[in-house]
Amino acid sequence: MAITAAQVKELRESTGAGMMDAKKALVETDGDMEAAVDWLRTKGLAKAAKKSGRTAAEGLVAVAVDGGKGVAVEVNSETDFVAKNAEFQKMVNDIANVALTVSDVEALKDADVNGTKVTDLITSKIATIGENLGLRRMASIEAETVVTYVHNAAADGLGKIGVLVGLTGDNEAFGKQVAMHIAAANPQGLGEADLDPAVVEKERQIQMDIARESGKPENIIENMIKGRMAKFIAESTLLGQAFVINPDLTVEKAAAEAGVEITGFVRLEVGEGIEKASEDFAAEVAKAVRG
Repeated sequence: MAITAAQVKELRESTGAGMMDAKKALVETDGDMEAAVDWLRTKGLAKAAKKSGRTAAEGLVAVAVDGGKGVAVEVNSETDFVAKNAEFQKMVNDIANVALTVSDVEALKDADVNGTKVTDLITSKIATIGENLGLRRMASIEAETVVTYVHNAAADGLGKIGVLVGLTGDNEAFGKQVAMHIAAANPQGLGEADLDPAVVEKERQIQMDIARESGKPENIIENMIKGRMAKFIAESTLLGQAFVINPDLTVEKAAAEAGVEITGFVRLEVGEGIEKASEDFAAEVAKAVRG
């Protein structure tokens, strides 16, 4: 298949690979972007294995806690201007408080906010605010102690990233530090058992391919893989990560020293995984002015 300049550019930006290497990777994988990233990693040509993870959609994440239950809710808007709108912020906050009474996002859509169903409330705000709005997702956690943190806060309990941390034990100051760590480090699970087995196996295969490129004997390769996978799991899990407050300790060891056990966490980031056509700032302003 024909490989476009746009595909090569996207692959270069997400991996740091050279132009010719990026093009060859796409040719070898028939234009499959994800497979091309893996191909570059196998050949040792990718400077970064992570996807760009651009978050194009706007809006807010709200967090709320009642006793031992915490919730995080994401409501999207078209522009960041609306995320700064007091009317929109109040709606998102109201929805988060109602989320404490339901189990999932579908139930939340049908829940009542001051006599109005959540879906009807959002529809009415679309008419008054003038942008498409949507309740995208919610997540909840229950624990002896639930601590919250919002990053890039727009108002109390509202921001671009919302984090909940569940603890056994009472040390809210430490819980807040862990929540900030989660916002920054974005762990994929609490411990190894929480990681997607398919993701772990895919990483194992990539590391095996990389190791075999070295030409070393199989018994040496096996030991190399054990070490590399142990590092991958540590870097991917909250308990295994180096604690940002004290990198000499893992988060698990820091929790033990603080006299608590971390039982779970939630991290929601606005627009995570949503693709949206890019629009420069001037065009966004013009669009907002036009209404």
